[in-house]
Amino acid sequence: MPETEPDAWEYSLSVPHDRRAVTVCRRTLRLVLTAHGLIRVVDTAELLATELVANAVLHTKGPVMLRVRWSAGVLRVGAWDADPEPPEPPEPPGQLGELLDAEEGRGLAMVRACADSWGWQPLSRNGQRGKYVWCELGVA
Repeated sequence: MPETEPDAWEYSLSVPHDRRAVTVCRRTLRLVLTAHGLIRVVDTAELLATELVANAVLHTKGPVMLRVRWSAGVLRVGAWDADPEPPEPPEPPGQLGELLDAEEGRGLAMVRACADSWGWQPLSRNGQRGKYVWCELGVA
């Protein structure tokens, strides 16, 4: 078992393939971050988690999982889904206001614009192939 720093933590929330899962994930994330004293990043983290989980629910079939990890001053928020295909690359960042006003199609472009870094990787869970799309926020 790998050693972790004393203040590091990680949470995972499995949710069904249901649009209501986005709200459940967002509210759970707010509670977790508030409990850990990370109130200053709650709004941004919620926005990013909403986009990642919504993409997983809207563009794939099967279960979804929200994963949140804090380690060495970095918050990683990610969504796992059962589709092993890579996500569509985001459009080049435009005006942030345009992204915020868009009703759909803003997902990874919003993540790219608001996160310090983001990426994806193939990841199996409980014998199911899938992918994990993540983003990170540095919290000094």
